[in-house]
Amino acid sequence: MAEKSYDVIVIGAGPGGYVAAIRAAQLGLKTAIVEREHMGGICLNWGCIPTKALLRSAEVFHLMERAKDFGLSADKIGYDIDAVIKRSRGVAKQLSGGVAHLIKKNKVDAIMGEAKLAGKGQVSVTTDKGTETLKAANIILATGARARELPGLEADGDLVWTYKHALMPPRMPKKLLVIGSGAIGIEFASFYNTLGADTTVVEVMDRILPVEDAEISAFAKKQFVKQGMKIMEKTMVKQLDRAKGKVTAHIETGGKVEKHDFDTVISAVGIVGNVEGLGLEDAGIKVDRTHVVTDEYCRTGVEGVYAIGDIAGAPWLAHKASHEGVMVAELIAGQHPHPVKPESIAGCTYCQPQVASVGYTEAKAKELGYDIKVGRFPFIGNGKAIALGEPEGMIKTVFDAKTGELLGAHMVGAEVTELIQGYVVGRQLETTEEDLMHTVFPHPTLSEMMHESVLDAYGRAIHF
Repeated sequence: MAEKSYDVIVIGAGPGGYVAAIRAAQLGLKTAIVEREHMGGICLNWGCIPTKALLRSAEVFHLMERAKDFGLSADKIGYDIDAVIKRSRGVAKQLSGGVAHLIKKNKVDAIMGEAKLAGKGQVSVTTDKGTETLKAANIILATGARARELPGLEADGDLVWTYKHALMPPRMPKKLLVIGSGAIGIEFASFYNTLGADTTVVEVMDRILPVEDAEISAFAKKQFVKQGMKIMEKTMVKQLDRAKGKVTAHIETGGKVEKHDFDTVISAVGIVGNVEGLGLEDAGIKVDRTHVVTDEYCRTGVEGVYAIGDIAGAPWLAHKASHEGVMVAELIAGQHPHPVKPESIAGCTYCQPQVASVGYTEAKAKELGYDIKVGRFPFIGNGKAIALGEPEGMIKTVFDAKTGELLGAHMVGAEVTELIQGYVVGRQLETTEEDLMHTVFPHPTLSEMMHESVLDAYGRAIHF
């Protein structure tokens, strides 16, 4: 087939790749994007979006069970797991179609196929029509990542699941083991536990949600246990024995191994970058532990080749990938964008209660040598939280005592994934405690707790 030439070729149409392609096209660059499976990538099809649809169903179900608390009555409350899954898949399909529309609208050439680097400025693409070579001075790798599988704990789609299986389950688990308590593990644990599964979470680290502030992790754990979850920390699953309709897990805690039976296991032990089959080694691109090594501008060290999103390493977040995509497109177009700062990217976990954070934890700030001031404010002190029937939660802020810089913010409770952006903007604008104290927060809102937490760091909290 004939060669085609572009200014930019993007490999992978997830939240990093498709955003990079659209921004490049907006800047007048002739752009192509190659995707082997679904427009929108894992995020829209098998990650961020469909899981939120599932969790919304669980949240509504939980509220229906609490109808009496709100002066309402609801009889014979139940759910149809197949209908819940169908809604989730419908949401994913709608958004994937939306991405395809945006790609077309911005005049980006979309090619469905497998791509690999084929020499300087060249990409070989294999489609159902054959193989063709595309040329471009700039190539953006945005191939994402997939679930990590540990030896002996591999998924089979029946008894042992990855996130993909958990999104389209063959059945509703009765007794569930979740291995790993990061965002993916905890979200699925929260979903299935809310719908009635007897849920156990195993975490090898000394606490669940290990990337979060220790105080927030402890608060969340307390709520999960109150909801009936079993949490096992400093614990490893050494082996899984599979039989018909049953998995026996060999679980080690403190050097002692015990056997526990489950009907379903979800493995959520991290991710690995999709670096295979891309021709990286031949191109001279360095890979470290399944992730492409880049500088702060996502440059790989090979002229004209960039890597963004999950393939380029932590934090493994869709919004980080998208922002890197915009940055790289603008860099290619000759602009001067600022590099993405990982410590200013918010992390959100959509369990019940929700968890969100940005910046340094209290422990990390101390480790870095900061003299800090810490503020806390509980949901029970907020009128809107009580009116919503959501009095369990906390907002914590960490400031540099010398300069007033907001070093970090950490939240647990209802809707905190929507609140965290206020602090993200604050960090981007290099906001100090004085700026936040002098900001008028509307009443009655949950956001007032953000104000009170800042005030508390300086001994000035009003409502608690």
